[in-house]
Amino acid sequence: MPSPLSRPTPAGPVADFSGLWIPLVTPFRRGPADQADRADPVDHAALRALVHSLRGQGIAGLVACGSTGEAAALDEAEQDAVLDTVLAAADGLPVVMGLSGYHLGHVLARVRSLAHRPLAGLLVPPPHYVRPSQAGLQGWFESIAEASAFPLIVYDIPYRTGATLELATLRALARHPRIRALKDCGGQAAKTQALIADGALQVLAGEDAQIFATMAAGGAGAIAASAHWQPARWVQCMQAIAAGDLQRARQLWQALLPLVEPFFAEPNPAPIKALLAAQGQMEGGLRAPMTAASPALAQHMVALAEQQDAVLARLVGCDPLPRT
Repeated sequence: MPSPLSRPTPAGPVADFSGLWIPLVTPFRRGPADQADRADPVDHAALRALVHSLRGQGIAGLVACGSTGEAAALDEAEQDAVLDTVLAAADGLPVVMGLSGYHLGHVLARVRSLAHRPLAGLLVPPPHYVRPSQAGLQGWFESIAEASAFPLIVYDIPYRTGATLELATLRALARHPRIRALKDCGGQAAKTQALIADGALQVLAGEDAQIFATMAAGGAGAIAASAHWQPARWVQCMQAIAAGDLQRARQLWQALLPLVEPFFAEPNPAPIKALLAAQGQMEGGLRAPMTAASPALAQHMVALAEQQDAVLARLVGCDPLPRT
């Protein structure tokens, strides 16, 4: 019987966000030297190849145009093009679209513009910069949910938005039929555990270093940028936790964890892109004001990944990696 963490799911809205979701980086290719004043274009070939490489690894789905995907540096047409490339390459694997802003009317118009695409859901944070009250935050999410053709994953990430979602507000949002899950970067363990105990929202770890703790407490899964590296082993670790096989889960977790801190040692997604670039999957550049990873960190990432690849390969009883 297949694990719920690696279930095949058709494209389109889903009611279950459990498992491992990967928030995709957006590759760029360096433009001509005489056009240095223009933003580097999206490398759709590299993006397509990245999705193909991840598709057969047992993941639940993909997130396009999240913070890891540098969505804030993409205009709307570029975001649509990225989404279309991901949907085509995903070949039925569920895709969630990131959506953010602070002007409610503009955000609602954007939500409606996506209605014809076969999305699994929308990943939506609070409005950034404006810091509304809890009543204002509740109204924000409920308005978006009412306008959406897809279920919502609420993205609780106060260090990016400046807005903190209190437990009572999240419980109120959970009563809306189209608000189904939470990407938890809130940094409050008691709130996380209370929401897991409630069972009304599927709680997905959003801080990669908290995946083991969230899953062990009964969380539904994770949205993890670190899983660009060794995605199948991340899936196996989460499956082991869900199955109660803590010995195996700890083995895998202890082999995966050493890369999590360096992946975020400089602003995301620079370190992840540096490793993917070293592996020949894409160029490592980011759009301004973001900058590429420092050479020292990039070199460290490559050496550490090679070291931990060998550790994972030596794990006793480690299942074969799936074919891509």
